[in-house]
Amino acid sequence: MTTLLSTTYFGPVQWYQKLYRSEEVQIEGWESFQKQTYRNRCLIATTNGVQALTVPVERNHGDSPHDLRDAAITGTVPMIRSVRISDHGNWRHLHWNALQSAYGESPFFEYYQDDIYPFFEKRWTFLLDFNEEIRQKICELIDIQPKVGYTKDYVQNHGDSPHDLRDAAITGTVPMIHDLREGIRPKHPAQDPDFTPKPYYQVYQQKHGFLANLSILDLLFNLGPESIFYL
Repeated sequence: MTTLLSTTYFGPVQWYQKLYRSEEVQIEGWESFQKQTYRNRCLIATTNGVQALTVPVERNHGDSPHDLRDAAITGTVPMIRSVRISDHGNWRHLHWNALQSAYGESPFFEYYQDDIYPFFEKRWTFLLDFNEEIRQKICELIDIQPKVGYTKDYVQNHGDSPHDLRDAAITGTVPMIHDLREGIRPKHPAQDPDFTPKPYYQVYQQKHGFLANLSILDLLFNLGPESIFYL
């Protein structure tokens, strides 16, 4: 089965679980950009609880759902593959400082920091390219070799429930694709019976309890080489 995913900025543990366990993954490169998603946002654990780190992007259009829908129809909004990263707000410096503050005392931050810091030093033009470089580095550090490709055009939505997938396989009406582009999201995620987060050591666990499905960086900095076994 092929799993269809959106691109992510230091995506959540669930996203990397799909990457690791799927026979093949296709990352959507032709969808419209969506705000407040993992496409340009990751969640980390800090002394004050969960904090979102968001990569600003350049956009020259309205932000409302109506504007996004019309823009997608008219073609006035660039697809995710054309979204450019903005330099607004010195975000690279702020994100790295946040990671240092949040994970400086974690077991493996010092071990991995030289691998992660370049993403906050160098500059990429396009969000999709930036996210892909991150994905490749994270896979290298965790030691996984997923089969990953990018869609050649937009993949239309279709049912991905077990019932839909079974019927599709029998009738041959659609390919066996597990569509998780909208299922893995910060707010109101879709039910995923294949992902049940089990607690692992976190720096602020005694203060906040276990915080599930944070950025893959949370897993990496806390578990290090054991991350692959968690996935």
